[in-house]
Amino acid sequence: MNINTNTETGIKTLLFDLDGTLINTNDLIIASFLHTLEQFKPGEYTREQVINFIGPPLIDSFRKVDPERYEEMIDVYRTHNHSFHDELVKEYAGVYETIKELHEKGYNLAIVTTKIRKTALMGLKLMKLDQFFDVVIGLDDVENAKPHTEPLEKALNALGVTKEGAMMIGDSPHDIHAGKNMGIPTAAVSWSIKGEEAMRALEPDYILAEMSDLLDIVEAR
Repeated sequence: MNINTNTETGIKTLLFDLDGTLINTNDLIIASFLHTLEQFKPGEYTREQVINFIGPPLIDSFRKVDPERYEEMIDVYRTHNHSFHDELVKEYAGVYETIKELHEKGYNLAIVTTKIRKTALMGLKLMKLDQFFDVVIGLDDVENAKPHTEPLEKALNALGVTKEGAMMIGDSPHDIHAGKNMGIPTAAVSWSIKGEEAMRALEPDYILAEMSDLLDIVEAR
């Protein structure tokens, strides 16, 4: 864990990205992208290319692939994604225990994701994390997705708190840029599929080697 020089963070509110941060959906997302792209653009995309699509909303990724058929592509993607969800989604070590402890100690917790609410709730329920999050802001809850600040603002409003004492935690540039745009501290997870060095290059305030590092950052232990 890399920590900035501020030893008294005063952080009481934690805004989490979901995919690639709290739950390991990498295999599911990649499989759903490859399935969809092979149907619409056979033989044109590899696993490595698909990794670049992880993070932004689906509409942004598929519009670049096919401006005319992106809505069909989103439907195919989501059908595949939901069908194989429980089979391919995995847990990250230490996430459940860390979130449970933060919840028990009274920290404000919210999910801010670029996936639709229905799919986000599927993942939270599967990993038994749903009990710790009363606030979930999905793509269909906002007009502007991350890195715009609207999802973060909605989460803070739903929690009934201000941005003072808040932090954004995520695994993609969209998460870190959203936190920076909001003017709050940011933490990047080292297990991002983008690679730790790519996350460090974004200059977040913290790099988490494991999720339990958060407990030290917010002085919960």
